[in-house]
Amino acid sequence: MSSKGFRLRVPLFLLLVGLVAIAPAFAGSAVIGSVAGSMNATVGGQMLVPNATIFSGDSLQVKDGVAIVAVGKASRMVFGRDTAVSFLRDANEVTVLLGRGNVSLFHPDEPGTLRVKAGEVSIVPAAGFKTLGEIAMLNGSLVVTTKEGMLLVEHDGQTVKVAKGSKPYMLSAPAANPQGGPSGPHVSGGTALQVAAFGGSVASVITSAIAVSRAGDANTAAGNANSNAAAALSAAQAAASSASTAASTAAGAAAGVSSLCNNLSPFFPGLTCD
Repeated sequence: MSSKGFRLRVPLFLLLVGLVAIAPAFAGSAVIGSVAGSMNATVGGQMLVPNATIFSGDSLQVKDGVAIVAVGKASRMVFGRDTAVSFLRDANEVTVLLGRGNVSLFHPDEPGTLRVKAGEVSIVPAAGFKTLGEIAMLNGSLVVTTKEGMLLVEHDGQTVKVAKGSKPYMLSAPAANPQGGPSGPHVSGGTALQVAAFGGSVASVITSAIAVSRAGDANTAAGNANSNAAAALSAAQAAASSASTAASTAAGAAAGVSSLCNNLSPFFPGLTCD
């Protein structure tokens, strides 16, 4: 092998090694979705703004506010106050790891799955349904309700169907068993107070989401009003400039006529110049 050929092959080899090394980094940056609206929410410590992109591996925190994330063509997730989640994505599924708080999800009957995991408990929308449901962590318990369609709660090798119209399904998370009991969650009857609290948190999420949406609409309307006002001002200024030009032209014409009249008056004794 000539030294020239060797020198050409070494950079190509190093380039190939570099591409192989950074491939996992690109794979880990798979897009989850985009921010449809937010209030008092952060990703990685940075304030969340509308239209920002959420990537696999990102961590989202909501304080006294709300965050709305659009996934796929029509799926939506609304994260309520005091919520902490992180995101993962594979080829066909987006997974939300719920650390605390609550998430409301809307998922149409389309390819791709939204999954919410809290410890070893997994919640997914049932195929064949347009699903609207809520998952919340309340004092170590997990509460699942369905407003439309059906949610499937998977834990301990079992799958429980939570359909529209059924009572909230409650179970305790593994962290709620500190005394060395079974590591898996168990079904809990819950209390009316817990269910009422969950209903209140869901109402708070929906109210906050509506407020964010209305705020966005108000900002858009204000922007349009400012644009219209600027256009009107520009038109008025253009009209004023045209009027000024016309007045100047008229004054020049009058001065010219007066000068001409004065020059001709000696030859026409009866000519009067006003």
